[in-house]
Amino acid sequence: MKEITILSGKGGTGKTAITAALASVAKNTVYCDNDVDAADLHLLFNPTIQETYDFSSGRAVSIDSKKCSFCNLCSQYCRFDAIHQHDNGEVYVNSLQCEGCRLCERVCPNDAISSIENINNHWFISTSRFGTLVHAEMGPGEENSGKLVTQVRKKAKDICLESNFNFILNDGPPGIGCATIASISGTNQVLLVIEPTKSGLHDAVRLVELINSFNIETYAVINKFDINMEVVKEIKTFLDENNISLLAQIPFDEKMVEAMTLGQTIVEYQPESEITEIIKTVWKRLMN
Repeated sequence: MKEITILSGKGGTGKTAITAALASVAKNTVYCDNDVDAADLHLLFNPTIQETYDFSSGRAVSIDSKKCSFCNLCSQYCRFDAIHQHDNGEVYVNSLQCEGCRLCERVCPNDAISSIENINNHWFISTSRFGTLVHAEMGPGEENSGKLVTQVRKKAKDICLESNFNFILNDGPPGIGCATIASISGTNQVLLVIEPTKSGLHDAVRLVELINSFNIETYAVINKFDINMEVVKEIKTFLDENNISLLAQIPFDEKMVEAMTLGQTIVEYQPESEITEIIKTVWKRLMN
């Protein structure tokens, strides 16, 4: 079993479109959307959900005004400045600032503060025309995205082993945050999708620094390479300096957009196109 994670230093590089295109040619593969904060692989997979599970994102804290003696201890001990007072003197917790550490709950002398698990996130096991997809949905501003990525990846591995499949293909999140770190840890290969812009190169450099700390075999594709050949030269130099093999240069093509608006991959929309042949070549090289 080989696990391949597709990443990009920034959003908008075409990472998910390429992931879905690879799914069109892959066989014996389980798919996993690790971009739990802003999942969108399902838009192209159009999956049918088979199983739904809740996921806890920290704790929601509340203060019982009837028990509160307004001693202000909770406010004094809160490191996140999350406890405030209304004009009428009533104490409340700002959920956007609260980290759910429960220290206020422990120091309150009147047991006026309580907390419950915050369930505003879900993960799913679905079927699709490409195969099984494990994916998730987080509420706006929710926490523990890294833990949720770990959960969906674990389930994808279990399914892969149970079904005796050969590959797991992860659509990773952009950037270098917690979800990306959770996507990289333990994966076998990373495919880096880079766009030929200054910001695309800058963010790819940051991402490679992170990947290198995990010592993971890394490859790259340059998407929409023909929109800026000068930056392509800079990208190639950077990849050479870091011993990262460039598997393909994918040209800009409006047909990619047309395919996505129809809920299709470029492989499905134009099976004989240049990009389709490039996608097939990339998948063969990743397999080997």
